Amino acid sequence: MVYRSNSSLALPAIAGSVADRTASTPSQLEIEITDLYDHLRSPLLRYVIMIGLTPADGEEVIQEVFLALFRHLRNGKPRDNLRGWLFRVAHNLALKQRQRSRTNRVMEPQDGAEDLQIAHGPDPEQAMAARQRRQGLLAVVRALPEKERYCLHLRAEGLRYREIAEVLGISLGAVSLSLTRALARLTRADGAL
Repeated sequence: MVYRSNSSLALPAIAGSVADRTASTPSQLEIEITDLYDHLRSPLLRYVIMIGLTPADGEEVIQEVFLALFRHLRNGKPRDNLRGWLFRVAHNLALKQRQRSRTNRVMEPQDGAEDLQIAHGPDPEQAMAARQRRQGLLAVVRALPEKERYCLHLRAEGLRYREIAEVLGISLGAVSLSLTRALARLTRADGAL
């Protein structure tokens, strides 16, 4: 007969024990990670989908990102600029996932969803013009060089230039130049539409 010691089996038998109460109470670390997840899940998911992942692959990457964050914080690593750190890890994992799944297409909104939003508009001509403008601008964004597209999306998610530089591993000047070029292209395209 093999004897295995497992003290956790005895703990639940003690009704109302301290171990029971602390096991069900989330730690400060868990609360912090949950708050970050609640605030940054959607922006991170949008970003990894923009990189070219499917929503399902994006959700997996986001789970990996927050698991990495848990390990990072549990090991006492730096807590400064966790938002930038999360985007950097998401960026790297998304590129690896995209390479694994060998998909390079950018996911677009469902055409039916756009039609539903436009169908409730007061003026069909204005709705059609707005739809054409949006499609034209999306085409320009998709045609941007990869670095400019990444910079633009990260800026749209509210990251500062320094954070974008850290996420993409480029200089502050390269971020500024990429954003200037991307915005100039969008402005020109918008004027032509």
